[in-house]
Amino acid sequence: MTCPICEKDTVKQYHPFCSRRCADVDLGKWLTGAYAVPSHDDDDEVELANALLQKVDKPH
Repeated sequence: MTCPICEKDTVKQYHPFCSRRCADVDLGKWLTGAYAVPSHDDDDEVELANALLQKVDKPH
């Protein structure tokens, strides 16, 4: 197996990574939102549409 960050051979201590550095790089990507799971939730779209309509319908 190779490291998902740099593609070197993995090291048992840092599995699935090759080093602490690559493990930290991966963690940083998770923490900054670089990794995201795509989602399609119809409820979210309905809530957004309703919120936008309420803003448009309100008099200034």
